[in-house]
Amino acid sequence: MTIVGIIFIFYLSFLIGVGLMSIKHNKSQEDYLLAGRKLGPWVTAFSERASGESAWLLLALPGAAISIGLGEAWTVLGITLGIIASWYIIAEKLRIETEKYSALTIPGYLHRKYNDNSNIIRLFSSIIIAFFFLFYVSAQFHASGKVINTLFGLSSIDGIVIGAIVIILYTLMGGFFAIAWTDLLQGVLMIGTLVFLPIVGIIELQNTDRSFYEVLNQVGESKSSFTMGKSGLAAISVVLGGLSWGLGYLGQPHLVIRYMAIRDPKDIKKAKLIAILWALPGITGAFMIGLVALNYFGPEFFNINDVEQAMPLLATELLPPILAGLLISGAVAAMMSTADSQLLVSTSAITEDFIHQYLGLNISEKTLLLINRITIIILGIIAFGIAIFSEITGKNIFSVVSYAWSGLGSSFGPVLVLSLWWPKTTRKGVIAGLLTGFSSTIIWANTDLKLIISERLVSFIFAFIMVILVSYTDKERS
Repeated sequence: MTIVGIIFIFYLSFLIGVGLMSIKHNKSQEDYLLAGRKLGPWVTAFSERASGESAWLLLALPGAAISIGLGEAWTVLGITLGIIASWYIIAEKLRIETEKYSALTIPGYLHRKYNDNSNIIRLFSSIIIAFFFLFYVSAQFHASGKVINTLFGLSSIDGIVIGAIVIILYTLMGGFFAIAWTDLLQGVLMIGTLVFLPIVGIIELQNTDRSFYEVLNQVGESKSSFTMGKSGLAAISVVLGGLSWGLGYLGQPHLVIRYMAIRDPKDIKKAKLIAILWALPGITGAFMIGLVALNYFGPEFFNINDVEQAMPLLATELLPPILAGLLISGAVAAMMSTADSQLLVSTSAITEDFIHQYLGLNISEKTLLLINRITIIILGIIAFGIAIFSEITGKNIFSVVSYAWSGLGSSFGPVLVLSLWWPKTTRKGVIAGLLTGFSSTIIWANTDLKLIISERLVSFIFAFIMVILVSYTDKERS
């Protein structure tokens, strides 16, 4: 076995160990789902960033840079602006509001703030979260197959099996406490990969005669254009499609839950700065990894090799084995830090919001924790099945993440922004926004309209308008 492989196995073993040690910290639902609201600013910021930038950042975004070229730069800008907006618009107000209403989850917060005796908000929110997160988690499992295939030559399906088992096990044992603290390490590894690898690649390419632009132009003129060679309305669509990724950050349950878990609302200011300083070089670095890989290996290489394996291939080619092993573990960190959070948020939607609150069952804390763990296993198995299906049918990580990102961001983003900043928002407006974001994403993403303008943008706008429109016309509005 190679040194890279040994380091990778050591890292996975470490994660399982953290999960085992964290079991003793989970004595209640609040402990298991929010780490008792005791996280400091550094852990909160790195946990939010590690969870926000899943395997798609280290595998799918470099792959998109290779496939699409400079047109993908708008995605980089959109993501960066979205992260900044989320911390400024959502973080502090949500932390204060969720403690005010003693809410452990986003569905619980919306339910209590709008006194939803019908329980419709809780029910719809739980369904939306569970549905889209199954696709999102499956994308992380799928990514594990690609990384393990690169490292050990195992089949991608075997890699998916290994990744799924590790992620489910340590989420099962540790809960949010384990996730948050391992995210701190994972965030460090990820930013190291995103900054160090492209720098090494650029230095390595200094002796070549070809610039990035020339290589992109060699592949096709559309790849050397920021508008993918399009003009007029088509060019505007390219720009808006990339920028629309940023809207999703306003409503991702697995990210905003970090704001809810921070120790004190006053710590948001420091955590915000840390997260933004992580994002600026991190997102740009992922894009540059794709361009460096295309230049280093050449366009012909990716005619027969998967573009979404560019990062691990580049790391093993350019770096000493020990360093390559650490940085590739960063890719696994990205996938695991997102998958574990999503499994936990999906579980909370089912156990806390549906079983405990919606059904009104009087269950002890010990029984709730047991139900949480059983639910994680069930959801993990379903996500595993979707990942296997994606591998067999050739679906890439980028497209699956885009679908889930749009559904969650469009359903919860407009609702959260308006509930925090617009006092005239009503219960019916919230319900309308949730349903519109959910249904419009599914409909738009499954038609050719998505080729004209992204479902990420359209669904968000539709949902935002519906919250305002229904709230204004709501006769129950005080």
